[in-house]
Amino acid sequence: MFGYYLDLALRSLKRSPILTALMVLAIAVGIGASMTTLTVMHILSGDPLPGRSAHIFYPQVDASPGDWHNKNPLDMMDYRSAVDLWDAQRADRQALIVDSAIKVRAADANLPPLMLTMLSTTADFFPMFDVPFEYGGGWTAQDDARRARVAIISGDLNDKLFGGKDSVGKTLRLKDSDVRIVGVLAPWRPRPQFYTVVGGNYANGDTAGFYGKTEDVFVPFQTGLEINDGNFWQFTCWGLPSTPGHLQDSPCAWVGLWVQLDSATKVADYRAFIANYAQQQKTLGRITKTNTRMLDLMQWLDYNGVLPRDVKLQTWLAFAFLAICLCNTVGLLLAKFLRRAGEIGVRRALGASRRAVFAQCLTEAGLVGFIGGVGGWLLTMLGLWLVRRQQTPYSDLVNLDVAMFFVTFALAIAVSLLAGALPAFRASRIAPALQLKTL
Repeated sequence: MFGYYLDLALRSLKRSPILTALMVLAIAVGIGASMTTLTVMHILSGDPLPGRSAHIFYPQVDASPGDWHNKNPLDMMDYRSAVDLWDAQRADRQALIVDSAIKVRAADANLPPLMLTMLSTTADFFPMFDVPFEYGGGWTAQDDARRARVAIISGDLNDKLFGGKDSVGKTLRLKDSDVRIVGVLAPWRPRPQFYTVVGGNYANGDTAGFYGKTEDVFVPFQTGLEINDGNFWQFTCWGLPSTPGHLQDSPCAWVGLWVQLDSATKVADYRAFIANYAQQQKTLGRITKTNTRMLDLMQWLDYNGVLPRDVKLQTWLAFAFLAICLCNTVGLLLAKFLRRAGEIGVRRALGASRRAVFAQCLTEAGLVGFIGGVGGWLLTMLGLWLVRRQQTPYSDLVNLDVAMFFVTFALAIAVSLLAGALPAFRASRIAPALQLKTL
């Protein structure tokens, strides 16, 4: 029967080409606008570590003064707390995190220096976050312990300084120190750049920066603190450091710690561990409160509201526009079906049931939706192309994946069926006797 209904729908649409075009256009424009914004939101709100994020946690111990009445712990920890937790080795994997700007150049290349961002971290960072390598690999825990002068660079920096060739073993000059390159990253850009997400940008409502490119230089944690001493950003301080930019043992929160915990028991044990640590430090008088917390990766991203606010607003506006298009389509379908009251009356008089008439009208609405979906897909591709032309950190990430391709057509058909439900119901209730009298 579906084939029969489809044939009738095609014939009906051909009889009213202008009305058909208006309905298809309404669906296509609504779908194009909503799917453009929905695709952007889908890309920016995804899991940056699929299959692993549930085991990645961000512990926090609050060392701020007692007169700071913050409900939640500060987004970063002071140096002493972060290093103490890392030294305890209570997690399956763990990585200290701090970034800073630094002057970079190739020691044997006649090129001007570059001002780039350097991430000082620990050896577990690369296996814990499944970071891919083009050449070489990460450093070892022994390199962390002996503060080795080694570095890993991004593929982009390798292209700029070494023409994309294998640069493992070559020398890189960071500020006034030489380091040996041990690895070159393959293309890697988590969405968002979760490991440096903190409340600084969130507080200003600027979260688009979380979708920028990763750092160009990675060095062992203590190595980075030595090389770039005096040049670390003073994010949150409750007192002035004795030496500006030298933040070890300073009254500042500036270091992050990520841990990997592979079982629920280990998660519970680690939460108890940081609570006990805070209580111990309060007893010793180093900190004044026992405010601790540990969120998993997705909870941390949600807490920081990493999805740009303008993307959320645009998505709501686009779906409001789709609702308007839906209302217009309802009116057009209602006019189309009621105009065929005589034809429907004859069918009912010849024995067609109300269910059959309803199914035929709904099939016609679904066909309109499918055709509108094709137009909506084309408009979505145009909309995403325009997004990629914008000067935003995430614009180059926006593409229509397979899942969103099918969502486009599913949404178009669902919207058209919803729009056609009321007109189809009204058409199925047409009294055949009344219509036959008018023929």
